[in-house]
Amino acid sequence: MTQTPRAVAVRDVTFGNDRPFVLIAGPCQIEGRDHALRVAEGVARAARSAGVPWVYKSSYDKANRTSLSGRRGLGMEEGLRVLEAVRDAQGCPVLTDVHDASHCAPVAEVADILQIPAFLCRQTDLLLAAGRTGAAVNVKKGQFLAPWDMAHVADKVASTGNGRILLTERGASFGYNALVADMRSLPIMARTGWPVVMDATHAAQEPGALGGASGGAREMAPVLARAAVAVGVAAVFMETHEDPDGAPSDGPVMVRLDALAGVVAALAALDRLAKARPVAA
Repeated sequence: MTQTPRAVAVRDVTFGNDRPFVLIAGPCQIEGRDHALRVAEGVARAARSAGVPWVYKSSYDKANRTSLSGRRGLGMEEGLRVLEAVRDAQGCPVLTDVHDASHCAPVAEVADILQIPAFLCRQTDLLLAAGRTGAAVNVKKGQFLAPWDMAHVADKVASTGNGRILLTERGASFGYNALVADMRSLPIMARTGWPVVMDATHAAQEPGALGGASGGAREMAPVLARAAVAVGVAAVFMETHEDPDGAPSDGPVMVRLDALAGVVAALAALDRLAKARPVAA
């Protein structure tokens, strides 16, 4: 049964499947205060020039690296200080991942949106802890999960009384070292009423394809973003970096920061058309 679209407000940004799309962007992991502030300024310029509301994202700990040698980030304490600096400088909402139930409360003191990684999307204790903070919760759909199963995931968070839930598509496992982005999942998840996000960069990933790290096709991220916006989504999640090939993680799929403005402007134009003529599914 299709639910009425819900609006989720985060500071001055409102997510809704029937509203103009929100850009969620930033580097994969927090590399330092100065770097985060520079990237945030670039994201702000790209979003504002297109008239698109935006959220800054970056992770203090990438706990699910392909190999032990993968760089994980600055850690929670230092990472939260950096996110706080970005939030204060730009006045924007900030989003980061949580991997353990004990992290949720301290992270929610700084982050406006707690993100549940795809591999952890069915971890009940983590979902409940995130929901109880009262912060918005963005749950990424596991690569192993059907889109209709996300209704049960959302119900876990909603059972805490938290009505600020986002559901994210980030691709489904398709054989070894490959993902496929099934655009049918977007309207299927939208039937829950919760705002749906398209993670265009991780959907272009090739997990473990580089041996000790994940590969991917950076040039496909804007393609997947365009397809999702044409279907109709509440937000596009797009990691960005001024030097993706030199980034400590997810470099193969991050959009170059100097290309972001053009990508976002095209998405905004498509979004206006899609929202004016929504598809019922």
